[in-house]
Amino acid sequence: MQFVVHEQPVGRTSTNYVARADLAPFDLDGQVEQLWFKALNDGSYEVACIPFAVYGIALGDVVLLNNDDYVIEVVRNSWHRTLRLLFTPNVRPADVQRATDEIKTEIIAADLRSEWNGARHVAVDVPPDAEPTQLLAVMEAAVNAGHAFWEWADATPFVRPA
Repeated sequence: MQFVVHEQPVGRTSTNYVARADLAPFDLDGQVEQLWFKALNDGSYEVACIPFAVYGIALGDVVLLNNDDYVIEVVRNSWHRTLRLLFTPNVRPADVQRATDEIKTEIIAADLRSEWNGARHVAVDVPPDAEPTQLLAVMEAAVNAGHAFWEWADATPFVRPA
C-alpha cells in the first residue's frame, strides 16, 4: 500500500483526527490518501487539509467514515474547490523552481491556502468567493510549456470504495 500524506495540513490542530481515502476508485490502485479531519459532535468529520489525490472532497467538506477509518460519504459540501498541479518528472530542477516561485507568489497574492507534497505537487484551496485568475494563468503557462499537468479535484465526484 502506498500512502499519500500531508506533512503540513492547513487545518492542523492538536485535536485533529487522521483517516484515509481509498484511491482505487480513481484509478490509483494500491494507493491511499491520509487525510486530516476535525471531529464534529454528530459523528461526522470536517476536512482539515487540501486533498492531493482524492476527487470530490475539498477543505471544509463534512464526511462520514466507516469503522476502518475510510471516507465513505460526503454529507455536506463547503463549496471550496481544490486546484492541483503536478510537475512532470522530466522537467529540469531550475524550471521547476522558477515555476514554483511564480505559483507561490500568486497563491500569496490571491490570499489562498496551499499544501505541497514534495517539490513537484501542489494543492490549492479555492474558496467560493475567490477568483484565482492570475494563478490559473501561471499554472497554464507551466502546462503549455510541457512542464506540468493541472486539474480541478471536483472534476470527478467522490466515489465510495467498494
